[in-house]
Formats: sequence, C-alpha cells, structure tokens
Amino acid sequence: MDDKYAVLRLRNQLCFPLYAVSNMITRKYKPLLDRLDLTYTQYIVMMVLWEEKQVNEKFLCEALFLKSNTLTPLLKKLEAKGYIVKAKDADDERNLMITLTETGEKLQDEALCVPETIAQEFHLAPEEGVALYQILYKMLDEERGKGSK
Repeated sequence: MDDKYAVLRLRNQLCFPLYAVSNMITRKYKPLLDRLDLTYTQYIVMMVLWEEKQVNEKFLCEALFLKSNTLTPLLKKLEAKGYIVKAKDADDERNLMITLTETGEKLQDEALCVPETIAQEFHLAPEEGVALYQILYKMLDEERGKGSK
C-alpha cells in the first residue's frame, strides 16, 4: 500500500537529525564553555579571531553564517569582557573592525581542551568523522555559493 504521507514522517526527514544533533552538540559544549564564560556563538567568533587576529564584521557574518543583528550584541558582550576591541576602519568608516585583545588571546590557552573533550563524547570512527565533515561542508559551501550569485 502506497503511503503518500510517508514523506512527512519525522524519521524520513534529513532536517530533523541535523537539528537534534546540533542541539545535542551545543548542550555538550555548554559546561565547557561556561568555564570560559562564553556562549557557543561567542566561542565560534573567538575561534575566528584566534586564527585571524583582526577581521571586519562582514567577514565574521559570512564566515559564521550569522546576520549582523545577531552578531552586534554578541560582539558588544565580548568587548565588555575585554576579549575584543571594535573600531571603525580608518580607510572606510562604514567598515567595523574587530580585533582580538591580549586577554582574548590568552583565553585560547584555556579553550585548548574543548575540541578534544567534545570529540570524546562522540564515538565516531575517524573515517566517519571525516565523511560527516565533508558532507556538512559541502552543504555549507553550496549555500555560501548561492549568496555570491
């Protein structure tokens, strides 16, 4: 018997396990990030800054798939904690530059344990982790490509 509603079953949706796993991962990060006084979104901003040291707001929005109205209050909180400094670009005042402070740089040492601790929470074989990473980034790269068209 053909079930025309099978497509609407939760177990047949790709979006649901992605959503559920995303929530689960974020919950696992929480106690680790609480020790650093960071939310998950603040943590991913800091990861970009630990790598780049200074970026503009547009770069952060694009790199993290965030809207400016989400990023603005988050940056304000990171600045209040002394982890970043925001300033208008001297060459283009419409461009907001975000710079990692020495305090923000030192936080990186405290965060070193986070990725390994999280990795231990998931029992994936290394090749499974690589395959999942590649699939997810393929999806993100395709979405990013749509934005530039």
